[in-house]
Amino acid sequence: MLANHDPEAILDTALAALRDADWRSVLDELPAPIYIADNDGNVTYWNRACVTLAGRVPQLGRDRWCVTWKIYTTTGDFMPHEECPMAQAIKEQRVIREAVAIAERPDGSRVAFKPYPTPLFDESGAMTGAINLLVDVSEEQSAVLKDQADRCRRLAGALYNRESMRTLENMADGFERQAAELKPVNDA
Repeated sequence: MLANHDPEAILDTALAALRDADWRSVLDELPAPIYIADNDGNVTYWNRACVTLAGRVPQLGRDRWCVTWKIYTTTGDFMPHEECPMAQAIKEQRVIREAVAIAERPDGSRVAFKPYPTPLFDESGAMTGAINLLVDVSEEQSAVLKDQADRCRRLAGALYNRESMRTLENMADGFERQAAELKPVNDA
C-alpha cells in the first residue's frame, strides 16, 4: 500500500492539508490509512484506506483510540485500545514512533502495521487531538517471525535435552503460525 512512498512525507502532506478547509478531500486521496482522534481518543475521521487495512468501517461515536477491531503486540499478547500507540500519543501529548502492532480484522485475518501517531496542537499550543498514519509491515514482520522460528529450530537441533528441544520446537511452530496469519493489505 505504501510501496515507493515515504511514510513521513505522507504524514507531512496530511498535516499540511489539515490547515486547509478542504482537508478531508486531500486525506481521502492519500495512499495510506490515516485517521484522526480528538483529545478523548474518539475517532472523528478516517479515510478509505483505513477501512481497507482494518477490514471494517469504524463507528463514529463508538470507536476510541484506533480504527482496528482488535490489536495485539508482536509477541501475540492482546493490547487494549486504550494502551495502543495512538492512546499513548494523546495521553502523553507526544509523537510515538518505531512501534509495531498486529491488527485483527473481524474476519480473523491479521495485518502487522507501524503507526505514526502525531498530536495536533492549535495556534495557542493547546492539543486538539492526534492524527495517525498506519503503514502495513506484514511482509517484514512475517520475515522476522520466520527467522525466529529458524533460530529456534537450529538451537533445538543442537541440544540433547528432549524437554528443551520440545519447548524450542513449540516456539518455532508458534512463530511460523503467527507468520502465516499475517496478510498484507493487498493480499487480504
